[in-house]
Amino acid sequence: MGSWKQHTCTMCGLPATEHERDVRFRLPDPVLDSPEQHLVEGSWLSNPDPNVATLMQIPGISPFVRALLPVRLDGGHMLRYGVWIAIHPDDIQRAASIWNQPEYSELKLTGYLANRIEPWGVFAVPVDLAVLDPDHTPYCVSSPDHELSDVLTKEWPHSILASLP
Repeated sequence: MGSWKQHTCTMCGLPATEHERDVRFRLPDPVLDSPEQHLVEGSWLSNPDPNVATLMQIPGISPFVRALLPVRLDGGHMLRYGVWIAIHPDDIQRAASIWNQPEYSELKLTGYLANRIEPWGVFAVPVDLAVLDPDHTPYCVSSPDHELSDVLTKEWPHSILASLP
């Protein structure tokens, strides 16, 4: 009787199943660091569960939109971060009004990265968002910040997966 053997990557030694990773942040860092987090009076989330919500507004902090931040890894692999982006109050109203409408596919936003992205440490830097797939949240597509721009445009060694939780 044969036995099943886990395939490992010859480049990094990780199990092959670890090469396509998604890291999803539950809350924006400024909300996570606040005493009442998303439960503060007057807060609004598009879904009561912040793991599912795509839009959130927290009084005294900011409105936020969830976005995908893709990172290309060598060997044809991909790391995707589900991040929160701090946006202007007018933009959350506009986004909420078209989120489930055909116009959603044309949504473009600019905001600030609200989660620290490791292993690069980028945080609170400007980022441009666009809807690339109407079935997904917007994607981080560019940034005037040099470090975040590098994260978005360069190909990284997939060995960084070993440093992620």
